[in-house]
Amino acid sequence: MIELRQDRLDFSFPEVHQEARASISLIRTLRIPDDNRHHPLPPGFSSFPLHHVDDFASRLPADWRRHGGVFFPMYQAEAMWLSFMGSYPMAVSVAAGKVDAVTGEKFSNELHSDQNYVVIPDQPWLDGFCVREGLIRQFVAMPLGEGYTAEEQLTGEAEHGGLQLVVHPMKASRYERLREAPHGVDAPGPLYDLPESRADMGLAPGGLMRQEIFEDHYGLDAWDTTARSRCFVHILNSAEYVNATGTRPPHEPPTAEDYTRAGLPWFEYYDADRKALAGAGKLARLTSVAAKQNAEGNAPPEGNPPLPGYKVVELGPKRQVREGRF
Repeated sequence: MIELRQDRLDFSFPEVHQEARASISLIRTLRIPDDNRHHPLPPGFSSFPLHHVDDFASRLPADWRRHGGVFFPMYQAEAMWLSFMGSYPMAVSVAAGKVDAVTGEKFSNELHSDQNYVVIPDQPWLDGFCVREGLIRQFVAMPLGEGYTAEEQLTGEAEHGGLQLVVHPMKASRYERLREAPHGVDAPGPLYDLPESRADMGLAPGGLMRQEIFEDHYGLDAWDTTARSRCFVHILNSAEYVNATGTRPPHEPPTAEDYTRAGLPWFEYYDADRKALAGAGKLARLTSVAAKQNAEGNAPPEGNPPLPGYKVVELGPKRQVREGRF
């Protein structure tokens, strides 16, 4: 079951286990410089406002009714990341325009042995396409039909756009064994609240960011493949969002340059106990937004110059405190 609550998607599987719950939020953030340097994690601002497609169906693209799900607004070249919350382990498949963000392969509802998913709570967030071990290319919104999105670059089509999410819970029997283990279950991952075109948008690869996509240390057989929930998350450009909802989208975030010059922090996340995936060859060959615009002789998006020195804050995983016998 999926519920939309306070601009977050709440997934629950009471038929599997009463504690099988997790949440996914879409977070507004800075667009990092698209200059082929490796940048730390940008801050998170507020969550994007999410709306039921069914509530505004008459004012949205016709094919969105078939997909159902939810939608939210983005400005062209705006960036985002996904925040994962929950202590019950879940396998979450994430695709952009039905291109898997971890493997670069065609999106699948099923879990694969080559790990086409991330694991909650090990993975607290996902900021982009997994291109190499320890590196992602940031999720950046671009109009469909102009050749920028990962979907268009890898399939040659501008058909789907948006994000596709599929969540599988851990098997109840496996979860109960974990709870009985000496260290119990990991605590929830952190959440930091920090031109005219088609109405629908997709996600293109932006700048390079240091982020590890952690390997599934539970194993494929830990997941209950008989239980799943999926959601199509549509992206509407900011102008059409006003027409559809009658409200304005959030203001554009400050530029990365403005943020850094103000002395505000960027972040690094480390977990020495987890092994990172190697990255996907298909995704590594994607052309970033700035590189494509440069190749076509067009000006890159504004507000994306190289940055001065960073103020970097190191983050790490939270661990439960075990309550022993008194």
